[in-house]
Amino acid sequence: MPQIGAADLRWQANLDLSFIHREDRTLLAAKSHRGPLQIQKALYPDGPRICHVTVLHPPGGVAGGDALAIAARLGSGSRVCLTTCGATKWYRCPQAGAQQRLYFEIAAGAALEWLPRESILFDGSKPEMQLDVELASGARFLGWEILCFGRRASGERWRRGGLRLHTRIRQAGRPLWSERANILAGSGFDSSAVGLAGYSVSGTFVAAGSDIGAELLAACRATVPGGRDSRLGVTSTPGVLVARYLGHSSQDAFRWFTSVWTVLRAALLGEPAIAPRLWAC
Repeated sequence: MPQIGAADLRWQANLDLSFIHREDRTLLAAKSHRGPLQIQKALYPDGPRICHVTVLHPPGGVAGGDALAIAARLGSGSRVCLTTCGATKWYRCPQAGAQQRLYFEIAAGAALEWLPRESILFDGSKPEMQLDVELASGARFLGWEILCFGRRASGERWRRGGLRLHTRIRQAGRPLWSERANILAGSGFDSSAVGLAGYSVSGTFVAAGSDIGAELLAACRATVPGGRDSRLGVTSTPGVLVARYLGHSSQDAFRWFTSVWTVLRAALLGEPAIAPRLWAC
């Protein structure tokens, strides 16, 4: 149960999911939750091999002192697509910051797609976001994060607060990708050429677990760009492909990442890109 403090209401929420592959079908074998994190019914728009699950956070926003933790463990051969039903709003934090920790463990021959909607950083927010992915040999992960710094449509910029990011992806105990960021609002990051370069939306899409050939890399780079006023980049390192977006529209970032995902899903997972049903809402 949430504890009501002197100044605010703080949520400590956990969601733990386990999936197995049985008779050419991926099943949600176990789930546990505490606090305001839950899932919708497992769906199979692609057929029984791929289990689609939507993560629900009924409060809709994350306030100071809140801590969300989501874990998913995929057994050998299972295929899972996780998404969210809407944007995550990170509210102003006068004192304590807020946390989101994601842990994904993917066994041999399994594949996880983590395709959430955008995260909106309100002015004064202090998010800490951590992503840990453990891949077995032959496992694959496709996932993205879209960050909106401020609420541009409302004229609000992200002038106060801070953001901490830490992403770690390993395969068979070997580091594939590691990235850290400690960003202070008002530090010049929003205008710096090595920061947001004047843009308000940033996105990163990572495909990990297999080497990307020159032909597939070229196909990803040839996808329809995300709007006119944006900067895009796609690169690869051993075992990892990274696509970056800078612009002013979370929808443009989402559409472009969806185009890249369509190409990668067919090439890496051998599956046509059938979007989660919620994307049509």
